[in-house]
Amino acid sequence: MKKLLSNLPKRLCAMSVFALLVAGCTAAPIGVGVNDPIEKQNRGTHSLNRSIDKVFVSPTSKGYGTIVPKPVRKGVSNFASNLNLPGQVLNNLLQFRIENAGHNTFRFLVNTTLGFGGLLDVATDAGLENRGTDFGETLHVWGAPEGAYVELPLVGPSTERHAAGRVVDLLLNPLNFGTEGALRTAGTGASVAARFGDRYQYSDLIDSVLYESEDSYAQARLLYLQNRRFTLSGGEQPDYDDPYEDVYGEE
Repeated sequence: MKKLLSNLPKRLCAMSVFALLVAGCTAAPIGVGVNDPIEKQNRGTHSLNRSIDKVFVSPTSKGYGTIVPKPVRKGVSNFASNLNLPGQVLNNLLQFRIENAGHNTFRFLVNTTLGFGGLLDVATDAGLENRGTDFGETLHVWGAPEGAYVELPLVGPSTERHAAGRVVDLLLNPLNFGTEGALRTAGTGASVAARFGDRYQYSDLIDSVLYESEDSYAQARLLYLQNRRFTLSGGEQPDYDDPYEDVYGEE
C-alpha cells in the first residue's frame, strides 16, 4: 500500500503519457464498482480535508456568503467560469468534439464582450449554455482507464485519471500562462472566491455528507464516482455496486 501511494505521482504522469500514445482510440469503458487499493491512506487524507473544512473552509465560506451580496458572488463565479472556457475549448478539440468547441468559443466571446469580461452570463440566456469538460474527460475519450480512486489533499475525491487531468488542465488553459499582472491575480482570486461561493451555496449537502453521514469517506466516494461516471457517460447512469449498501440502505 505504501509503495502504491508513494508511486502515485509517477502513475499519474504515466497515465497522461499512455493517453497521448493511444489518442484516437475508442473511449474507455465507464468504470463500475470501487477500485480503492489505498483506502487506508485515502481515509487519512479525507480526515485531514474534513479538519481543514471544519476549521477554515466552512467558516470562511459562511463569512463570504453572508457579507458579500449574492449578485456580487454570482458575478465572481461567472468571471471565474469564463476564464476556464479557453481551456475547455482546447479539450473539446482534443476530444474531436468540434461542435462543442465552436459552441464554447462563441460563449466565451459573447460573455467576454457583452458580459463585461464574463461578470454577466448573457450567453446562457442566448442559448449558449456552458458545455463543461476537462482533460480527465479527454483522457477518457482517448481510452485511458479510470484508475484507482484517490482522495487528494484540499481537492477531495478523484480518480487517478481525473487527478492527472487536473494537473494538465492547469497547463492547458492559455490564460494560466498567457496573462500576467493584474489579470492573472484577478483570475486566481476569482477562482478561489468562487470555490468559497460553491461551498456556501451547497453547504447543506456538503455538511450532511461530511458531518452527518455514518461514514463520510464512503459516502463522499460514492457520490463522486456516481456523479463523475454519470457525466462521462453522457447522462446514462452506469451500474454501481456499493459495498456499503448494508450500512446506508438502498440508494
